[in-house]
Amino acid sequence: MSRAEPQFDELYREVILDHYRRPRNAGSLEAPTHQAEGANPVCGDEIELDVAIDGNVICEMAFRGQGCSISQSSASMMTERVCGATVAEARRVMQLFEAQLVESAEPDPALGDLEALQGVAQFPVRVKCALLCWKVLHAALETNDNEATTPQGV
Repeated sequence: MSRAEPQFDELYREVILDHYRRPRNAGSLEAPTHQAEGANPVCGDEIELDVAIDGNVICEMAFRGQGCSISQSSASMMTERVCGATVAEARRVMQLFEAQLVESAEPDPALGDLEALQGVAQFPVRVKCALLCWKVLHAALETNDNEATTPQGV
């Protein structure tokens, strides 16, 4: 995304605000197989994540939390993007997303709407907001069935 194209900045801003105002997959799952939670004590963002995995496929996801528009919209976009994916694919998307924010890598088409958060890379203090839900997802995927966890360093 070129900074010389403000119409894209506005489009991305609208995507972020839409996910913040109308979060997808917000709430709880009745029978999650994996759960995790995390918080960013610096800014107060909090995320709790329920994941239902059948075989090797993420069948359902739901999140609860509070925080800034970046953390909450990132969680909404994450659940929308990886729901229905295999665990391996979810991990790949996680790596691509982190590379986009931390290493300023070009967005991969596999990210879908998550590309809208590319601009967060310009604000290092906000990168943790966007990555919080992904750290929580990573922790959830590392748990045994029905064992809740909190990621280290969040």
